[in-house]
Amino acid sequence: MSNFTIAVLGSHSALDVCRGARDEGFKTLVIAEKGRDKTYAKYFKSRDPSINSGRSGSEEPSGSMRPTGCVDEVLYVEKFKDIISQKIQKILKQKNCIFIPHRSFEVYIADYDAIEKDFKVPIFGNRYLLRMEERTEKPNQYDLLEKADIKYPKKFKDPKDINTIVIVKVNEKERGFERAFFLANSPEQYESVSEKLTTYGVITRKDLNSAVIEEFILGVQVNFNFFYSPINRRLELVGTDTRRQTDIEGILRLPVNRQVELLKNEKLYPQYEEAGHIAVTTLESLLEPAFEIGEKFVKAARRMIPPGVIGPFSLQSVITPGPPKKEIVVFDVSPRMPGSPGIFATPYSAYLWGQSVSMGRRVAMEIKEAIAKKQLAKILS
Repeated sequence: MSNFTIAVLGSHSALDVCRGARDEGFKTLVIAEKGRDKTYAKYFKSRDPSINSGRSGSEEPSGSMRPTGCVDEVLYVEKFKDIISQKIQKILKQKNCIFIPHRSFEVYIADYDAIEKDFKVPIFGNRYLLRMEERTEKPNQYDLLEKADIKYPKKFKDPKDINTIVIVKVNEKERGFERAFFLANSPEQYESVSEKLTTYGVITRKDLNSAVIEEFILGVQVNFNFFYSPINRRLELVGTDTRRQTDIEGILRLPVNRQVELLKNEKLYPQYEEAGHIAVTTLESLLEPAFEIGEKFVKAARRMIPPGVIGPFSLQSVITPGPPKKEIVVFDVSPRMPGSPGIFATPYSAYLWGQSVSMGRRVAMEIKEAIAKKQLAKILS
């Protein structure tokens, strides 16, 4: 175990990865940009006060003498994209790192060809599955959901075909990695809102032309965060959560008349920018349907991008009402580490393992078992 280091980019869910790795006996390393490193280099840095304190190693630490933190080492880069450089890769390989990808890794590298071909550090998971998260890639998550026969929102190729409430997913002008979501229920409203956002510099006409238009599904949003173990050939539900988003959250807390007044303001539009997550639970009657779509996803991914899913993935879903019965509709796919460390607070991992297990720890458990069984090739790419 001392020969391996778990490495992760300093963003998104890095602390979840590091805490889980430390709990399973691994060393941890975070790649951080200069100027945005204190979370890892200061506030959650690993410290063991018992070292050089004269205490016996057999003594149980208490109070301020307990080891704290979960980040053993910080590797600095000027920009996150530098992780692709030969210099940084050489360091990671010298430290025998196993790299855990998450959404920020994809966003900041912004080059799936480089992730697949140029990044030579062993990745936990199937690196070739990552690009399917992007709707603009081919094949993409729609193709995967179609192959898996999993229900997803209707897509509109032409704004002129809009005949119901839709959500338009278009890249922001200033921050290309963020999307400026907006709603419309007719071709006329689509043109009106998009013109407004273009005028105020939120989006560009070029990005609008490649935007995704989906039916807005009414229901309860729940993210089903799964883990597929190639070692045990088992699908597990680690936890469920939902998102907290700005500034729609604030708008929805206002009386209806104030909401209307605000939305009439020409410069205001509701934003769905992610700010956090909340752990949620679902009815037990929904667990079997959730596992069913999870199993379908794993099988389809194995056929399309062998060897398919390795480790964590999330099916972001809406639960719709009956009759005849509630239904799960998947509106987004995350084929990597989810961004919600609070999912361990839901009971599903404890039902399986006898104690709550975070996604970060579940990843480390799989790596640890693969090392013990000499099956690392099954979980790395």
